[in-house]
Amino acid sequence: MTHKSSSRAISLRQIHRTLAPILLGPILLTLITGTVYQMVDLLGKDSGFDWLLELHKGNLGPIRLEILYPFLNALGLLVLAVTGFSLWRTGRRRKARP
Repeated sequence: MTHKSSSRAISLRQIHRTLAPILLGPILLTLITGTVYQMVDLLGKDSGFDWLLELHKGNLGPIRLEILYPFLNALGLLVLAVTGFSLWRTGRRRKARP
């Protein structure tokens, strides 16, 4: 591995390592609230669960992020997917070489 690719891998790793814990909360919140709301909706018991949909959209009490929240989640997931794939590919190449 050359110095340039080594420093690139380190910076990708740093980006991935920094963003992953930050994005874990919002992504899990979106996943859980969306799944639970869909379940209660399918059961026909969605009345009284509007607060769950509000959380899912990024309305966190006084903090209303409904316009930015989905885009930040999507951008964060995209960055994690790209950096993760790149790190995975770099690791596989390194293992393939003797």
